[in-house]
Amino acid sequence: MPPRRLRACHECDWVAALPPLRPGEKADCPRCGHTLVRRHYRAAQRSLALAVAALVALALGVSFPFVSFQVGGIGNRIELTQTATTLIGFHQPLVAIVVLLTILVLPAVYLLGVIWLQSGLMRGAPWPGSRALARSLDHLNPWMMADVFIIGALVSLIKIAGMAEVQLGTAFWAFCAFAVLLLMTTQSIDGDWMWFTLAGEPRAPHGTHPGERAAVQDITGCPTCGLIGRLDERGRGQCRRCGERLRARLPHSQQRTWALLAAACVMYLPANLYPIMTTTSLGHSQPSTIIGGVVDLWQMGSWPVASVIFVASILVPVGKVVALAWLCLAVRHSDELHASTRTRLYRLTELIGRWSMVDVFVVAILVALIRAGSLMSITPGPAALAFAGVVVLTMLAAMTFDPRLIWDGPDHSRPQHLEEVAHDR
Repeated sequence: MPPRRLRACHECDWVAALPPLRPGEKADCPRCGHTLVRRHYRAAQRSLALAVAALVALALGVSFPFVSFQVGGIGNRIELTQTATTLIGFHQPLVAIVVLLTILVLPAVYLLGVIWLQSGLMRGAPWPGSRALARSLDHLNPWMMADVFIIGALVSLIKIAGMAEVQLGTAFWAFCAFAVLLLMTTQSIDGDWMWFTLAGEPRAPHGTHPGERAAVQDITGCPTCGLIGRLDERGRGQCRRCGERLRARLPHSQQRTWALLAAACVMYLPANLYPIMTTTSLGHSQPSTIIGGVVDLWQMGSWPVASVIFVASILVPVGKVVALAWLCLAVRHSDELHASTRTRLYRLTELIGRWSMVDVFVVAILVALIRAGSLMSITPGPAALAFAGVVVLTMLAAMTFDPRLIWDGPDHSRPQHLEEVAHDR
């Protein structure tokens, strides 16, 4: 009988046997170094405690004033939710929805899901819907951006610190604590233990051999729970444990990535050519583009802030598009000699993409806060929506790219369903 604890790496397709793990230990893929399993001490209790603490911090963050400013005897005070609702009044409902979802709604849903799931595991009888909920947690993770919002808030405050008196409210510190606790909660999830406790672990298909690629054995690893499953002659299947659809490779991975990158490039032009916000001071209005804002901050002496905005809003989107385009081209000439370096580049593009949302959050905060009529006010520009679109499209492009294509290489003995993937390239 084949060993029970086998995993197929989601990044290089290598089948490896998991060793016994103690709390604090992890198992990495011997081929590409991707972390297959990470074991935590008292995983359910830890995740539950962190999720409850994060929800309490979030409740405080939306219940008290977030930040206030005062200039010339006129001031304004805002709550956290106003960073999104104010944009609706300026005919930017899509940007408002993005802000509201990424900093409040999705994190709250995620934390409630963790509490429901882990409390059921702790009592030894999972609550109804736990499997479907566990499948959803990984999909929510990339779209929660509370930590990015905090950086945007700091940039916003530095921008106006020289023009007005700024005071941080209770909600600001509560939301900082929430962002840290949310990050700790996501890192505390032990997916391997969670799925084993929820549904056990059926044995790997008969004939599965570690130390070989999964594709040549007509098997693949479930992208959600990690269980190895058998594929049919078309390279498709269904996970026996969580019900997720299985594919030998993501269908039309490169075509979808190219399409999303092209759309991001189209959106990137208005995002930089049109003003992202307009500042009115003493009756004089001055539109500001992303690059113009970086130049203004540099001239004001705020070099660190200017560098952050330049990296997050200029270098990261362009670098991500270039990197993903190069990876799509490089898979035509796949070889293991360079595959490890290309995989690390892919991981980097996934990691940094969400941080480009900093500029969108800066606009949301300043528009809500600086509302003193002709004395001083800030309104959003058309570039805000375009730039938010760039961030979302590049994140989707990274998600649709299948890194296993980097490791496939020329192999005349591979199954028919992989030959079809090769023809799609």
